[in-house]
Amino acid sequence: MSDYIIATSSTSDLPRSYLEAHGLPFIPYSYTVGDTLCEDDCREESRQAVYEGMRRGDRLKTSMINEFVYYDFFKSLLDTGKDLIFLDMSQKMSVSFVNANKAAETIRAEYPDRRLYLMDTRCISGGLGLLVDRMVRMKESGKSFDEVVAWGEENKLKIAHRFTVDDLNYLKAGGRVSNAAALVGSMLNIKPVLYVPDAGTLDVAKKVRGRKAALGAILSGVMNDLSKMDATGTEFHILHADCLADAQFVRDEIKKAYPQVGEITITSLGVVIGAHCGPGLLTIFYLCDGRQPE
Repeated sequence: MSDYIIATSSTSDLPRSYLEAHGLPFIPYSYTVGDTLCEDDCREESRQAVYEGMRRGDRLKTSMINEFVYYDFFKSLLDTGKDLIFLDMSQKMSVSFVNANKAAETIRAEYPDRRLYLMDTRCISGGLGLLVDRMVRMKESGKSFDEVVAWGEENKLKIAHRFTVDDLNYLKAGGRVSNAAALVGSMLNIKPVLYVPDAGTLDVAKKVRGRKAALGAILSGVMNDLSKMDATGTEFHILHADCLADAQFVRDEIKKAYPQVGEITITSLGVVIGAHCGPGLLTIFYLCDGRQPE
């Protein structure tokens, strides 16, 4: 029996089927639709329903996880007698990381013989999911607590995150762009192409006009990364918010240019990131030699 557990949050955007297949505990973020409080359950049908509702005009609000909820979650796992590695999204993207740290400090004092490692992953969404998946694979192959943590720390900044959004008004609501920028951008059909740098923030790499150009800019960034490495077997995770055809287009273009790459999975984006970016968000994640904006 393994002497440690890997756990994550719903913002790893892994499908519920994956979480259940690997017995991976996760702590769910919550969100509200109107006056209805919901829990991010990572189910495909929940994600699809949210994006269909957003296209009809629903506005979502997300909530951080407080210290006491983290405490109960960590305690329930350590009470199994095993140590714990916990992976949540980048601390620069959520105050929840601060709350998780406070809970972890309390837990460590109460369980001095147990190990609890809380990683600042500098990843979000499917980038976090990719990191979790690789570390889970290592654990399942028999690697130790220390070996898995060491790999995660060494490789977390090699996970590329590339995004585009379809509606600047969602970024405006989250304070990512100004009212004026959103208005002008919408009028001119401006689409931002975003990435996650080493700091774990969400930054604008470039701005282009039109959806086709935005998808092209994402592909250009991917191709640039692949040209600098041995692409053989490289796996990709494409997540989308109700824009499956675009996700399939990106997948097919990568396969056409680099037929030697590994599996390219396509799944729906999780609700928390989607609430802040809106339907039409498309993002891709993969391991590379180092994060670059373009």
